[in-house]
Amino acid sequence: MLAELTAGALDDAAARRATVPLPEIERLALARPAARDALAAFAPADRVKVIAEVKRASPSRGAMAEIADPAALAVSYQTGGASAISVLTEGRRFGGSLDDLREVRASVDVPVLRKDFIAEPYQVFEARAADADLVLLIVAALEQPVLRELHDLVVQLGMTPLVETHSADEVDRALEVGAQVVGVNARDLSTFELDRDLFGTLADRIPSGVVRIAESAVKEPADVAHYRAAGADVVLIGEALVTGDDPVATLESFLEAGR
Repeated sequence: MLAELTAGALDDAAARRATVPLPEIERLALARPAARDALAAFAPADRVKVIAEVKRASPSRGAMAEIADPAALAVSYQTGGASAISVLTEGRRFGGSLDDLREVRASVDVPVLRKDFIAEPYQVFEARAADADLVLLIVAALEQPVLRELHDLVVQLGMTPLVETHSADEVDRALEVGAQVVGVNARDLSTFELDRDLFGTLADRIPSGVVRIAESAVKEPADVAHYRAAGADVVLIGEALVTGDDPVATLESFLEAGR
């Protein structure tokens, strides 16, 4: 599944590159204002921080929410206390787009993450050209030299890499390239099975001073409290927010549980 998603994302990027060549997307990226400081947004506090996600669908759940106005949803997340907004820009299985990211970025003041299957520099330049502040890099999808190249490029463009891991070896690989923000995804991207305890087994491998993000398997406030107790600085929440009736109230309850 991960290989399929990454290959599809690269095919879609190639189609966009035929319209906007690499030199042009580089020019657009370098012309954007400076990215917002995600590390400052994730600075340690008396409660867990939350990245709230704009997410219409997923391969494991199918369609979840229509989200006709991603900007309005992002504003509600900011109102509810989110420290950053994640935007799925993958179109085939998640129903997202770079237009969603642009609309969200124009509507909120907090950092915005481009969440996609990034595997080549063109996609990183696209992220900056669309005003992303963070870029997701999935260790399992990338050979180490490519991971290092993309990580360094994200940093050079003034953005923050969120390096996602699923095992002890992947955490070590993330740290080897200098990651300052490491995510542990409870969802295995090969099988899509969930293990809420995976974060706790890997958290001690992530040194102090590196932001620890727990991803997936958050359905209720108790899950946030579980991650906070295991050492999470930040929790990324998507499905529970987009499928609920009141994202502001839901987000506030999650934040309260993470004190």
